[in-house]
Amino acid sequence: MRVLLVLCSLFLLIDYTTCQNTTVDLECPSLENGDTYTQSEFLSRLAHTCRYDHLLLPTYETRDVVYVHASAYIYVIQPADAHDLNFKLHFLLQLRWTDPRLAYLPYSPEREKIIGEDDLRSRVWAPHLYIPNEQSSNLMGTGRKDVLISIAPNGEVLFSRRMQGVLYCWMNLQKFPFDVQTCSLNLESWKYNASILRLMWEVDNPVRLSSELHLTEYSLLDYWTNESVVRGDIINMRLGGAGNYSALKFTFKLSREVGYYLMDYFIPSMMIVAMSWVSFWLQADASPPRITLGTSTMLSFITLASSQAKTLPKVSYIKASEIWFLGCTGFIFAALVEFAFVNTIFYRKSVAPLKKVNSKYILKSTLTPRLARKALQKEIEESSPQLSKSRSCSSLSQDTNNDPAGMGYNHYLTVHSFPSAINVPTITTESYDDLNTRQSPGRRHLNSGSENSDEPPPHHTWTEMTPKEIAAWIDKRSRVLFPLLFLCFNILYWTFVYCL
Repeated sequence: MRVLLVLCSLFLLIDYTTCQNTTVDLECPSLENGDTYTQSEFLSRLAHTCRYDHLLLPTYETRDVVYVHASAYIYVIQPADAHDLNFKLHFLLQLRWTDPRLAYLPYSPEREKIIGEDDLRSRVWAPHLYIPNEQSSNLMGTGRKDVLISIAPNGEVLFSRRMQGVLYCWMNLQKFPFDVQTCSLNLESWKYNASILRLMWEVDNPVRLSSELHLTEYSLLDYWTNESVVRGDIINMRLGGAGNYSALKFTFKLSREVGYYLMDYFIPSMMIVAMSWVSFWLQADASPPRITLGTSTMLSFITLASSQAKTLPKVSYIKASEIWFLGCTGFIFAALVEFAFVNTIFYRKSVAPLKKVNSKYILKSTLTPRLARKALQKEIEESSPQLSKSRSCSSLSQDTNNDPAGMGYNHYLTVHSFPSAINVPTITTESYDDLNTRQSPGRRHLNSGSENSDEPPPHHTWTEMTPKEIAAWIDKRSRVLFPLLFLCFNILYWTFVYCL
């Protein structure tokens, strides 16, 4: 009885094994006579799950490194505004690798290529790449648009896809708008480290530019490619874990075109600064036109500069455009200050004593009239020994309307000691204005000592200028000084932006 049971069990086991083998043969289609099948039928047999797993590496059995060769064709490079710190890139990315499991030459020798779109891409293994400096892109997406994949008889797979990406470019704007920016497209392996998958650029022409590529705000100076290895760990959230990951980089150097900024910012700002100098040709007492001209030029320049600043990010360092803004603002403000200074001098009522007619003594007597007047009095006392005994006794009047130096200098009670026969001192009173009226109008020379004295004239000769003459003298010098200083500023500025 037991023998019968054992025999029955053996028969059942043999039948079950035979059924399983038959089922396997029925589920795994044959590749023989592959040329008789259509591309879709042959592909369904070639990539059947019984012999191909698209989740496994092509070399999962041999443990060899998978080499993925990349190339790119650039259609458009469109840098965005400076405040966005990014650029748009339209390009065709091609990835090439060899998958021995897809070699079909022994089964279909007359078939040249298997070409498909996204449906074919979903059936085969493809490297998982990502762009670390992307803001938005559709790399390796699931859309059907602009996707092409081909399989050669030896198992070489060529994956092509047109992509549009917005990539970050961390610009250095210290020399804006005369800056040169270096931006890059980075490709890195996401899942497999460098010991399993290695990214490489094609040897011949890894990156090609379209003949219709044109840039508006920039000019393309140079571009290059390089391969590198990046360190990955759990902090970087790599699916493959810690290790070194292969990476590719396409770098291009862009130079900003300054023609737009010259025509819309720099030349208009130069003209605005030059307009502020028109006030030097107006009368010093023409307050309404000079104030209107100064304030309008200042407001116009600030409006012009603010329109340019809106396109720039708020950074902590000083840009070249801000140096230009500060320089032009300083010249316009200096023209306003010059008017206020000249207008104040114009309405003074007293003449200014000058030791010499030059810039040093004119500005000194203008800024410090009391000190100049004291220096004049001291010079007269030192140059006239006969008046050395004169003393100012008291002021005879408190009216100081005509006294430019304040109270105590309008009227004097003086005692003069002159040699005479009876040797009697003479007491006279005279005002400071009467002393001035005795001089000739315009510029006057004050010669120390008596007019009837036979002594030689003193070594130093003082002269005087009226407030109107001083105001006109300052305006006349400003007409030359301001343009020369602005020219020096331009030489230093343009040397900095182009030579440093």
